[in-house]
Amino acid sequence: MNIFRIILIVLLSVPVVEIFLLVQVGGLIGVFPTIILVIGTGVWGAYLFHTQGLNTWQRLQNTLARGEVPTQELVEGPLVLLGGVLLLTPGFVTDLAGLVCLLPQSRRWLAHYLLEQGLIKAVMAARQAPAREEESVIEGEFRKADD
Repeated sequence: MNIFRIILIVLLSVPVVEIFLLVQVGGLIGVFPTIILVIGTGVWGAYLFHTQGLNTWQRLQNTLARGEVPTQELVEGPLVLLGGVLLLTPGFVTDLAGLVCLLPQSRRWLAHYLLEQGLIKAVMAARQAPAREEESVIEGEFRKADD
């Protein structure tokens, strides 16, 4: 199946599922508790996004300072961003997906899985690229002789 079809199906089905769940939860616990729950997850998401984003940034800097390729951190950074956006989006399915992206243990597992499966090829190529030997450079001057 084409990746664009999958994305289209997800973009169309997620809001429908979210609305259905919000209505069902609102019917069970009431409208105001549901609204407070949605606002609370948004505030918690902003807090987690801030703390986990700073944590990932610091690990990235430490890895670079050691002279290593920050493969894990380069994958976790966008996952933190995605998790923050998902937790700020109203709904329970997006909140669950956002938590998976923001909680350190599940985010590290997800990043490791993406790297191991080769789903992120640019980072994998940088991780597996052999060190290039410096090419021989011959320095000199060039002068065009008049005929």
